[in-house]
Amino acid sequence: LTLDAATIKEVGIAVDKLALRTLADELKAPGEVRADAYSTVLVSPRVEAQVLARKARLGDVVKAGQPLVVLSSVQVAETQGALIVAEQDWQRIAALGPQAVSARRYNEAKVQRDQARAKLRAYGLSDGQIGALLRKGSAGADGSFELLAPTSGRITTDEFLLGERVEPGRALFTLVEEDTVWVVAQMAPAEAERIRPGGSARILVHDNAIAGTVIGRSHQTDERTRTVPVRIEVDNRKDLLHPGELVEVRLAVGGSTQQLALPDEAIVLLQNQPTVFVAKGNGRFEPVAVMTGDTREGWTVIAQGLKPGDRYVRKGAFALKARLLRSQLGEH
Repeated sequence: LTLDAATIKEVGIAVDKLALRTLADELKAPGEVRADAYSTVLVSPRVEAQVLARKARLGDVVKAGQPLVVLSSVQVAETQGALIVAEQDWQRIAALGPQAVSARRYNEAKVQRDQARAKLRAYGLSDGQIGALLRKGSAGADGSFELLAPTSGRITTDEFLLGERVEPGRALFTLVEEDTVWVVAQMAPAEAERIRPGGSARILVHDNAIAGTVIGRSHQTDERTRTVPVRIEVDNRKDLLHPGELVEVRLAVGGSTQQLALPDEAIVLLQNQPTVFVAKGNGRFEPVAVMTGDTREGWTVIAQGLKPGDRYVRKGAFALKARLLRSQLGEH
């Protein structure tokens, strides 16, 4: 391709010299995306109950305090009734005052009311639900109650059926806060020894490089794979990573090397071959096939095809590719 000065300016072509660049040393490892266990909550009843109604479904994003399921329990019904009676008794005695009744009777009424409240809280009812029960009176003591979301997040499991009887501790929902995820890289023991908490990492997935931070490594080697898991925390607010995905991981190890590298945008694909446009002077640009290496922080290593000092098109390579393809079509 040969372009005049006006066209070069119009297309926005910028030329630079290829030079050695200092790049951080990295180790490669396969990885798997997992839910952040520190932001994952199992929602389960604390008392034997029967499922009456579903309020949320798989994949829903819920807020803390939002009803998830309606349950019914004989034990809850008994405690609801006990609280209503204890509350009425306490209100009557409190109105009389400690001077009108014995100290023992005064304290017994207060303790019975407080114990019934505490028992319902232990069964998983919130203060708001307990307050609503007391406002309804005996009509609300039917043993039904809503299990509320303890935190905000997305529902990733909901393994239960309507009408099913569930035991205390049986997980009905899994709530996951997806703003962060973990990536677990599997590394050879000798390489894992070089990784330190707080170190930087890059996750390569979907043609993106996502930054992460090492939060720890296991001190036990996996007996099956003979590798050491290294845990990386990744900001996932763009929802690019999902648990179960396999990814490539690059972990910084503190050192650096000098390598020939150029910006990613300077490389285009021509006939499925990485190509760089080299400036030959007098407005002439020649496509040169190259062999590329790792990509780090927007820079790609050039392993073969160019040498230091070569003048290459840093900006405008895609525009030159389009012009080249149009000229080739015109020849036919």
